[in-house]
Amino acid sequence: MGRVQRRPGITDGAKKGKGPFMDIFEGIYSRRSIRKFTDKPVPQQDVLEVIKAGTWAPSGLNNQPWRFVIIRDQAVRTRLAELTRYRIVIESAPACVAVFADREAMYDDTKDHQAIGACIQNMLLAVHALGLGAVWLGEILKNGPAVRELLELPETLELMAVVAIGYPASRNQEARRRDIRDVIVKEC
Repeated sequence: MGRVQRRPGITDGAKKGKGPFMDIFEGIYSRRSIRKFTDKPVPQQDVLEVIKAGTWAPSGLNNQPWRFVIIRDQAVRTRLAELTRYRIVIESAPACVAVFADREAMYDDTKDHQAIGACIQNMLLAVHALGLGAVWLGEILKNGPAVRELLELPETLELMAVVAIGYPASRNQEARRRDIRDVIVKEC
Protein backbone atom coordinates (compact mmCIF):
# COMPACT_ATOMS: atom_id res chain seq x y z
CA MET A 1 0.00 0.00 0.00
CA GLY A 2 1.47 3.32 -1.03
CA ARG A 3 1.23 6.66 0.65
CA VAL A 4 -2.37 7.66 1.15
CA GLN A 5 -2.98 11.29 0.36
CA ARG A 6 -4.02 13.46 3.27
CA ARG A 7 -7.55 14.70 3.22
CA PRO A 8 -7.55 18.45 2.60
CA GLY A 9 -8.95 20.62 5.34
CA ILE A 10 -6.96 19.32 8.26
CA THR A 11 -4.06 21.76 8.30
CA ASP A 12 -4.04 23.45 4.92
CA GLY A 13 -7.25 25.44 5.18
CA ALA A 14 -9.09 23.64 2.38
CA LYS A 15 -12.66 22.43 2.84
CA LYS A 16 -13.01 19.13 4.69
CA GLY A 17 -14.01 16.04 2.79
CA LYS A 18 -12.65 17.04 -0.62
CA GLY A 19 -10.05 14.94 -2.39
CA PRO A 20 -8.86 11.37 -1.84
CA PHE A 21 -8.62 9.95 1.66
CA MET A 22 -8.35 6.56 3.30
CA ASP A 23 -11.59 4.81 4.14
CA ILE A 24 -11.68 4.42 7.93
CA PHE A 25 -12.24 0.65 7.74
CA GLU A 26 -9.40 0.25 5.25
CA GLY A 27 -7.17 2.17 7.65
CA ILE A 28 -8.18 0.11 10.68
CA TYR A 29 -7.83 -3.25 8.93
CA SER A 30 -4.58 -2.49 7.08
CA ARG A 31 -2.61 -0.71 9.83
CA ARG A 32 0.30 -2.71 11.24
CA SER A 33 2.92 -2.09 13.89
CA ILE A 34 6.14 -1.07 12.16
CA ARG A 35 9.39 -1.72 14.02
CA LYS A 36 11.98 -1.12 11.30
CA PHE A 37 12.38 2.25 9.64
CA THR A 38 14.42 3.89 6.92
CA ASP A 39 16.64 6.80 7.93
CA LYS A 40 14.51 9.31 5.99
CA PRO A 41 13.45 12.15 8.33
CA VAL A 42 9.76 12.53 9.13
CA PRO A 43 8.53 16.04 8.26
CA GLN A 44 7.63 18.13 11.30
CA GLN A 45 4.22 18.90 9.78
CA ASP A 46 3.44 15.17 9.69
CA VAL A 47 4.44 14.70 13.34
CA LEU A 48 2.23 17.64 14.32
CA GLU A 49 -0.63 16.20 12.22
CA VAL A 50 -0.29 12.88 14.08
CA ILE A 51 -0.42 14.62 17.46
CA LYS A 52 -3.37 16.73 16.34
CA ALA A 53 -5.25 13.55 15.36
CA GLY A 54 -4.50 12.18 18.82
CA THR A 55 -5.99 15.24 20.49
CA TRP A 56 -9.31 14.61 18.72
CA ALA A 57 -9.89 11.45 20.74
CA PRO A 58 -12.81 11.57 23.16
CA SER A 59 -12.11 12.34 26.82
CA GLY A 60 -14.42 12.58 29.80
CA LEU A 61 -15.60 16.14 30.41
CA ASN A 62 -13.39 17.01 27.41
CA ASN A 63 -10.49 17.32 29.87
CA GLN A 64 -7.93 16.23 27.23
CA PRO A 65 -5.44 14.77 29.76
CA TRP A 66 -2.74 13.94 27.17
CA ARG A 67 0.59 15.69 26.84
CA PHE A 68 3.35 14.98 24.30
CA VAL A 69 7.10 15.24 23.91
CA ILE A 70 8.52 15.03 20.37
CA ILE A 71 11.93 13.36 20.42
CA ARG A 72 14.10 13.71 17.31
CA ASP A 73 17.58 14.27 18.74
CA GLN A 74 19.67 11.11 18.25
CA ALA A 75 21.49 11.50 21.58
CA VAL A 76 18.19 11.77 23.48
CA ARG A 77 16.73 8.81 21.55
CA THR A 78 19.84 6.76 22.40
CA ARG A 79 19.44 7.51 26.10
CA LEU A 80 15.70 6.80 25.88
CA ALA A 81 16.45 3.51 24.11
CA GLU A 82 18.54 2.39 27.09
CA LEU A 83 15.32 2.30 29.13
CA THR A 84 13.63 -0.44 27.09
CA ARG A 85 14.44 -3.83 25.62
CA TYR A 86 13.11 -2.44 22.30
CA ARG A 87 16.19 -0.27 22.05
CA ILE A 88 16.69 -0.78 18.31
CA VAL A 89 13.18 0.48 17.52
CA ILE A 90 13.69 3.79 19.31
CA GLU A 91 17.22 4.27 17.99
CA SER A 92 16.18 3.64 14.38
CA ALA A 93 12.97 5.70 14.39
CA PRO A 94 13.59 9.21 13.04
CA ALA A 95 10.97 10.55 15.45
CA CYS A 96 9.41 9.38 18.68
CA VAL A 97 6.50 10.87 20.55
CA ALA A 98 6.32 10.22 24.27
CA VAL A 99 2.70 10.33 25.43
CA PHE A 100 1.98 11.37 28.99
CA ALA A 101 -1.06 11.67 31.22
CA ASP A 102 -1.25 15.02 32.96
CA ARG A 103 -2.26 14.04 36.51
CA GLU A 104 -3.39 17.62 37.17
CA ALA A 105 -5.88 17.47 34.27
CA MET A 106 -7.23 14.02 35.19
CA TYR A 107 -10.40 13.42 37.17
CA ASP A 108 -10.85 9.64 36.91
CA ASP A 109 -7.92 7.27 36.39
CA THR A 110 -9.84 4.67 34.39
CA LYS A 111 -11.64 7.11 32.10
CA ASP A 112 -8.54 9.21 31.54
CA HIS A 113 -6.31 6.22 30.80
CA GLN A 114 -8.93 4.96 28.34
CA ALA A 115 -9.00 8.39 26.69
CA ILE A 116 -5.23 8.32 26.28
CA GLY A 117 -5.48 4.85 24.72
CA ALA A 118 -7.97 6.28 22.22
CA CYS A 119 -5.59 9.20 21.62
CA ILE A 120 -2.74 6.81 20.82
CA GLN A 121 -4.95 4.76 18.49
CA ASN A 122 -5.90 7.95 16.63
CA MET A 123 -2.20 8.72 16.33
CA LEU A 124 -1.42 5.28 14.90
CA LEU A 125 -4.20 5.58 12.34
CA ALA A 126 -3.01 9.06 11.36
CA VAL A 127 0.54 7.76 10.92
CA HIS A 128 -0.79 5.03 8.64
CA ALA A 129 -2.94 7.47 6.64
CA LEU A 130 0.16 9.63 6.07
CA GLY A 131 2.03 6.66 4.58
CA LEU A 132 4.32 6.41 7.59
CA GLY A 133 4.75 3.57 10.06
CA ALA A 134 4.69 3.44 13.85
CA VAL A 135 4.65 1.17 16.84
CA TRP A 136 3.10 1.75 20.27
CA LEU A 137 5.77 0.89 22.85
CA GLY A 138 4.41 0.08 26.29
CA GLU A 139 7.19 -2.02 27.83
CA ILE A 140 9.09 1.20 28.58
CA LEU A 141 6.40 2.10 31.15
CA LYS A 142 8.31 0.15 33.78
CA ASN A 143 10.87 2.97 33.56
CA GLY A 144 8.38 5.82 33.41
CA PRO A 145 10.04 7.90 36.15
CA ALA A 146 13.44 7.55 34.43
CA VAL A 147 11.91 8.66 31.10
CA ARG A 148 10.34 11.65 32.82
CA GLU A 149 13.70 12.51 34.41
CA LEU A 150 15.55 12.14 31.09
CA LEU A 151 13.09 14.51 29.43
CA GLU A 152 13.22 16.88 32.43
CA LEU A 153 9.47 16.81 33.04
CA PRO A 154 7.47 17.40 36.23
CA GLU A 155 6.23 14.51 38.36
CA THR A 156 2.66 15.44 37.42
CA LEU A 157 3.23 13.81 34.01
CA GLU A 158 2.85 10.02 33.89
CA LEU A 159 4.30 8.12 30.92
CA MET A 160 1.62 6.25 28.94
CA ALA A 161 3.61 5.15 25.85
CA VAL A 162 6.32 6.00 23.39
CA VAL A 163 5.23 5.98 19.75
CA ALA A 164 8.14 5.39 17.37
CA ILE A 165 7.46 6.94 13.93
CA GLY A 166 9.23 6.70 10.59
CA TYR A 167 9.07 5.54 7.02
CA PRO A 168 8.67 1.74 7.05
CA ALA A 169 11.67 -0.29 5.90
CA SER A 170 9.05 -2.80 4.67
CA ARG A 171 5.32 -3.37 4.79
CA ASN A 172 5.16 -7.14 4.76
CA GLN A 173 3.73 -7.60 8.26
CA GLU A 174 0.90 -10.05 8.54
CA ALA A 175 -1.73 -10.01 11.23
CA ARG A 176 -4.49 -12.34 12.34
CA ARG A 177 -7.43 -11.71 14.56
CA ARG A 178 -9.75 -14.10 16.33
CA ASP A 179 -13.01 -14.75 14.59
CA ILE A 180 -15.66 -12.30 15.75
CA ARG A 181 -17.75 -15.20 17.08
CA ASP A 182 -14.89 -16.12 19.42
CA VAL A 183 -14.84 -12.73 21.14
CA ILE A 184 -18.57 -12.08 21.59
CA VAL A 185 -19.51 -13.72 24.87
CA LYS A 186 -23.20 -12.91 24.82
CA GLU A 187 -25.87 -11.17 22.81
CA CYS A 188 -29.01 -10.01 24.60
